[in-house]
Amino acid sequence: MRPPAFWDAGAERSSSRLARALLSPLGALYAAATARRIARTIPAPAPAPVICVGNLTLGGTGKTPVTIALIEIAQRLGLKPAGLSRGWGGKLEGPLKVEPGLHGARDVGDEPLLLARAGPAYIDKGRVEGARLAVREGAGLIVMDDGHQNPKLEKICSIVVVDAVAGWGPGLVFPAGPLREPVAAGLARADAVIVMAPDAAFEPDYESLGLAELEIPVLKAWLEPCGSPPPGPLLAFAGIGRPQKFFDALVAAGGELADTASFPDHHAYARAEITQLADLASAHGAQLITTEKDWVRLPGGVQPSVTTWPVRARFENLARVEALLQDAVDGFGGHG
Repeated sequence: MRPPAFWDAGAERSSSRLARALLSPLGALYAAATARRIARTIPAPAPAPVICVGNLTLGGTGKTPVTIALIEIAQRLGLKPAGLSRGWGGKLEGPLKVEPGLHGARDVGDEPLLLARAGPAYIDKGRVEGARLAVREGAGLIVMDDGHQNPKLEKICSIVVVDAVAGWGPGLVFPAGPLREPVAAGLARADAVIVMAPDAAFEPDYESLGLAELEIPVLKAWLEPCGSPPPGPLLAFAGIGRPQKFFDALVAAGGELADTASFPDHHAYARAEITQLADLASAHGAQLITTEKDWVRLPGGVQPSVTTWPVRARFENLARVEALLQDAVDGFGGHG
């Protein structure tokens, strides 16, 4: 879905205020249902330490790049990590190991395919059996992409990722705002927070985010391009939580944008759509460029004609992140 304008914290038009007011009662019901589900569910014991990388909002915060970065860091520490995802957008429910040469985004979703580039990755709608399968196949640590509001599998460490600029929006629960649950409730179950800044130089306003007085670690990270954008005019398109972030990053890195096209998050591209984009790019004398997450959702025959611009999550305090991972594994050793 495309986030409505009234989800923006800065949207103060009378129509935005009215929409939020009218939808707030539904948001209260949504929050109550989430709290009740979490309180009434007894988590299944984890077969290995589970680190959950989640968020409190709908839309893109950067949790998948963070998940990938944690998997790569855990590998360097010798912790034998495996990625775990619900497999949103795919037709297969799992549990199964993601095989990029065998599975496509329509099978397992886009995010699991990205996780599988970093290491072993599994999907399971319920997550419990997926974690068990990963451990049977040698995993010593589960890094779960999303699931902060899913209580079915026991977690030893829950990390909440928040966008430093978008924050919590107007602070209201869906559908009045982008929150999956009230901020206070979500942070009460968190063991750490990662604040995703636009770049390394940006200093987040931790106080306005309500993070200044937290007693858990609050870490800064950002997405760093793996290289410069290709030269010449570009037609950029994206179907992610916040496409504008991708477009802005391209410009900031020196990319020459001739035009842009935005699609809903997890959009399943049709061949005809890419043909239309290619025709528009040709009219501008531009080449098509998109995110890695979008590229894996393109029809196979058109992928070679579209350039990707990869980014990776980077941390301001890598040593603290390493300690967080190691502590989670060590703590599980004495678990129960």
